[in-house]
Amino acid sequence: MNRLRSHLTVFFFSSALAVSAATLPSDWQHQQPFTVSTPGLVKLSIPLETLDAARPGLDDLRVYDDVGNELPYAIEHPAPANKIIRRVQSFQTSLNPQSTIITIQTGLQRPLSAITLETPANNFIKSVQVESSLDGQNWQSVAQGKVIFRQRSGASLLTVEFPPHDGPWFRFSVVAEPLQKIPFTGAMVEAASGKSAPSEDVPVTIRDRQESPGETRLTLTLPAANLDLSTIQIDSPDALFTRQVTVAVPRIAEDSISEQNIGSGVIYRLTLEGRPASANLGVPVQVQVRSRELLLLIHNLDSPPLTITAVHAQRRPVYLVFLAKQSGAHYLLSGNTHCAAPQYDLAAFGVNLKSVAVAPVKFSSLAENPAYRAPEVLPNVEETGTTLDVSAWKFRKPVKIAQTGAQQLELDLDVLAQAQPDFADVRLMRDDKQAPYILEHTSISRSISPSVTVTNDPKNPSISRWILKLPKTGIPITRLVCEKGTAVFQRDMLLYELASDERGETYRRILEQTTWTETPDHTSKALVLPVTTPPQSDTLYLETRNGDNPPIQLEKFAVFYPATRALFKANPGDPIYLYYGNPDAAAPHYDLSLVANELLTADKANVSLGGQEQLKNNAWRTNQSSGKGGAVFWGILALVVIVLLVIISRLLPKSDSQPPPK
Repeated sequence: MNRLRSHLTVFFFSSALAVSAATLPSDWQHQQPFTVSTPGLVKLSIPLETLDAARPGLDDLRVYDDVGNELPYAIEHPAPANKIIRRVQSFQTSLNPQSTIITIQTGLQRPLSAITLETPANNFIKSVQVESSLDGQNWQSVAQGKVIFRQRSGASLLTVEFPPHDGPWFRFSVVAEPLQKIPFTGAMVEAASGKSAPSEDVPVTIRDRQESPGETRLTLTLPAANLDLSTIQIDSPDALFTRQVTVAVPRIAEDSISEQNIGSGVIYRLTLEGRPASANLGVPVQVQVRSRELLLLIHNLDSPPLTITAVHAQRRPVYLVFLAKQSGAHYLLSGNTHCAAPQYDLAAFGVNLKSVAVAPVKFSSLAENPAYRAPEVLPNVEETGTTLDVSAWKFRKPVKIAQTGAQQLELDLDVLAQAQPDFADVRLMRDDKQAPYILEHTSISRSISPSVTVTNDPKNPSISRWILKLPKTGIPITRLVCEKGTAVFQRDMLLYELASDERGETYRRILEQTTWTETPDHTSKALVLPVTTPPQSDTLYLETRNGDNPPIQLEKFAVFYPATRALFKANPGDPIYLYYGNPDAAAPHYDLSLVANELLTADKANVSLGGQEQLKNNAWRTNQSSGKGGAVFWGILALVVIVLLVIISRLLPKSDSQPPPK
């Protein structure tokens, strides 16, 4: 009987929620019922699934009570207090056989949480012990086994963190090996920020991993959009390493999408002889990530890629505070792409919202609003633009669409080589009308293996030259990589192509040059040569002078170019073509950029291109491009000249054949 009574209670409660939900606004897609136990100010943590369903600024959130009244609310984003960083009041150093002693008078009358040392040394690893004192005479231990370091690669850690500790005096003992004593010139102190902001772990999925010379690129998927991230944590079983790490997100700028750095740091695991291992695998972020996609760039330089088993994240909760007029059922609505941000008068709250305790509210799962009227997919994204005369375009490719909605198209080598460098002439066409799109410039590097010919001259061994043949003319390469077969050397490397000037004379067009040094204590597996000047031809020359040394051996050549994508909206069966190859075209400007965030955060289908078609332009352009226009032009010109000569000859006075009279 009790079980039947429980089932009936659940049934009637669910029915009541369904009846009440039917009165909710129909423009909101999602609802989440929750119960308020007592009237008054209620502060609740917004669930992950609600953050994911809401707009980036959370402007579409609404709170309704069981009667159908909309309730004003405020959003609170907890954040750590601003750090107070000051230069120390006094700084003294002394040396003994075992360590460098640094004595600091802080000049701050509050607890400290970190001290950053300053040194001009550029390659060291040191163990540090920290002590504090109230009078500069009696010392107590604060931290032991801390590590500071700086490497030639640029990775460094000079900040020593410890639990908040009070004391106007601090002393550092830096272990000093006889052959590696380094100078310290100053220090900065950081005051403890007081109460820390709350945080919680959230799972992260590694969706993609791509390796390129000197860099690992991880594409991560967060459990929800609109997360206030605080830290990204990497799991690696590797024993000894230091790496600089950059965290980035897609960024919408003007008419394209690029990548924006939102955090950086150094991860490491180090072991000094006779001391326990020291490690830090977290990178601070402290920013709201509006999409579910996150990019992690690990800079390996000459070191092998790290073994990465997992990635975690910490996020700060987001609180919603509202005034409940009555206890009972309430509803949190989300999922409206059209509504304006609410403008509430919150004076009625009359209290400091941060002082309100978080209520243990239990939300129901995110559910569809029964009254919701579903709009079309990406309603703010236009599928068709203005008409365009494409007679001046030289090439096109069909776009293969398999599903409805947002599409993602990566430009292939044909497009990269024959379009303008900034892709101003790229057009998506549906019949005679443009299909608006937005470009996404990614940090993904695609590789090409060129054919390589070694042209060392036996009669002149002082010069080594490699000829690299690319599959297309004008590929916008950004990096050349090759591996070495010679151990120790120093060479000036020159990358160039042959070009013609206005007089038709051939000259070397320099693309890049650098000095490559390999020594026993500084070796690298490969030469990584950035190419800042894109080539205009399909043949590159890499050259070096050996002097009196034997020629160096290079192998496994590869060139890299950045992947560029076009994002747009389409349906299966749409006759869409990608047009390119018009040097006179100006870049298009679509209103699509105003709603690019919707396109960026939508689930996108990867689409591909068909075979290239060379277009038949008007007769004049076609004849010019095929070489026949020149013959026709000169033939017509010759005929015109002949006719003009005949006319001129007839207009000239005729000469008298009789001799003049004497």
